[in-house]
Amino acid sequence: MEIKKLLIISAVLSGFMHTVPAQNRLVTYPAPQGVELKRDFTVKVRQPGGEWKAIDTYAVKVNETRGTRHHVELASLSYFDFKGEVEVEVTVNKGDIKTGRVRPLSYEITPRIDGSTMTFKLDRPRHLSVEVNGDIFHNLHLFANPIDIHKPRKQKDKDLIYFGPGLHQLPGDTLNIPSGKTVYVAGGAVVRGCIRAFDVRDVKILGRGIVHPIGRGEGIHIGNSRNILVEGLITTQCPTGGSDSVTIRNVKVISSYGWGDGLNVFASNNVLFDSVFCRNSDDCTTVYATRKGYTGGCRNITMKNSTLWADVAHPIFIGLHGNVEHPDTIENLNYLNIDILDHREMQIDYQGCLAINAGDNNLVRNVRFENIRIEDFRQGQLVNLRIFLNKKYCQAPGRGIENILFKDITYNGKNSEISLIAGYDQDHKIKNIRFENLKINGVVIYDDIPGKPKWYKTGDIARFSIGEHVEGVTFTK
Repeated sequence: MEIKKLLIISAVLSGFMHTVPAQNRLVTYPAPQGVELKRDFTVKVRQPGGEWKAIDTYAVKVNETRGTRHHVELASLSYFDFKGEVEVEVTVNKGDIKTGRVRPLSYEITPRIDGSTMTFKLDRPRHLSVEVNGDIFHNLHLFANPIDIHKPRKQKDKDLIYFGPGLHQLPGDTLNIPSGKTVYVAGGAVVRGCIRAFDVRDVKILGRGIVHPIGRGEGIHIGNSRNILVEGLITTQCPTGGSDSVTIRNVKVISSYGWGDGLNVFASNNVLFDSVFCRNSDDCTTVYATRKGYTGGCRNITMKNSTLWADVAHPIFIGLHGNVEHPDTIENLNYLNIDILDHREMQIDYQGCLAINAGDNNLVRNVRFENIRIEDFRQGQLVNLRIFLNKKYCQAPGRGIENILFKDITYNGKNSEISLIAGYDQDHKIKNIRFENLKINGVVIYDDIPGKPKWYKTGDIARFSIGEHVEGVTFTK
C-alpha cells in the first residue's frame, strides 16, 4: 500500500515538473550582423527567478513634425516571444530616469524606477512604448509576442520560402509569392525589399523577423488575392487592395516618410486586423473604395485588440476615395478594443482620431467604434464626420454617412480641438449617429446630463460642432 502511495505521489510530482516549464517559456532572437542597432537602452528579460537575457535593440525611424516640417528621428525597437510571465529590465545608457511610463496606459503597467533602470512584469503578449523623461521620439518600441506556433519544423519544403536568421536582400527588391506558398521570416532575420501577394490565393506570410525595404516603401503588399494570412512580422506598410478573406494578425508597422500609411484597405472585403500595432507618418489605417487601380466598395472590415499611433494625420480614416462614375459603398466596419496613443495634425481637413470623410460619391454606412481608449494626443480632434468635396483628392462629395455607433469611447486629455459633424447639402446627409457612454475626462456625456441648458445641444457639452444636414445624433449613457 505504501509503495502504491509513493508511486502515485511520484507520478503527480513528475507531472508537475513537466508542466511548469510548459507554462513559462521565453524565446529571444539575436540581431543579424550588418543591421543598425541603437544604444539608447539596454534591454533584458527573464522568466521569474531565472537568468536575465539581453535583447538586441534595433534603430527604427519615426517622424516628428516641428511646425510644418518633418524630421526623421531614430527610436529603438526590441522584440521577444514568451508564455506565462516575464520580467523586463530597461536601462537608459545615458543619464537617469526622472519620469518613466509604459503605454498604452490602459494596461496599467507601473514600472519600478531605480536610477537609470526601470523594471516591470508582463503576464501576456503586449505591444508597448517605453518612454523616459517624456521623450516619445527616442522611445523603446517593445513587442512582447506570443510563442510562434507557425515556425516550420523543416526548412526545406516545396511550398515554403524560408528566410533564416541573418540579413537578406531580395533580388530587385521584390518577392512575388506564388499561390499556395508560405513565406517564413524567422526571428533574427531582416529582409530588405517588398514581399508581394499579387493575383494569388492561399498564401501565408509568417514569422517574427523584419521586412523593410531600403529607404521607403511597402514591406508587404496584398493585391487582387484571396485567402491570405500575414502574422507576426515587423514591417513598414502593409496595404490590401482588391482582395477577399485577408487576416493580418500581430503585425507591427512603423513608417517615417511621406505617404507612410500603415494598413490601408482598398476595394476589399472580409479583412481582419487582430492585435496589430501601427506607428505611422500618415494614416494608421484607412478604408477606401476604388483607389490605386483597385475597383469596388469595401465590406466586412474589422480591426480589434490593436494599438494606433499617428505621428501625422488620422489613426482611423474611412471613405475618402471611390468611383464617381460608378458609386461605391463602404459598409459593415468594426473597430473594437483599440488604444490610440497619439494624433498630431495641424491641417483641420485631416484631423480626427475617428474620422469618416465621405467623398467621390461613396456611401459609408454601418460602422461600429467600440471600447476605444484615446490618450491625450498632441493636436487634432476626437471625431470628424463629414461629407465633403475635397478637390485635392475627390471629384465629388460622398452620397452619405449612415448608421454610425460610438460605444464606450474614452478620452483623457486637454489637447482635443472641436470635433466636427457636418453633411454637405439636402441630398448628401449624415444620419443616425449614436454615442453610447462617451466619456471625456471622466464625465459621461448624454442628452439628459444634469446642468445642460435646454437650449444647448449635447454636442456643445462634448465640444462637438454638429452642423447642417445632420439628422439623428443621440448621446446616451
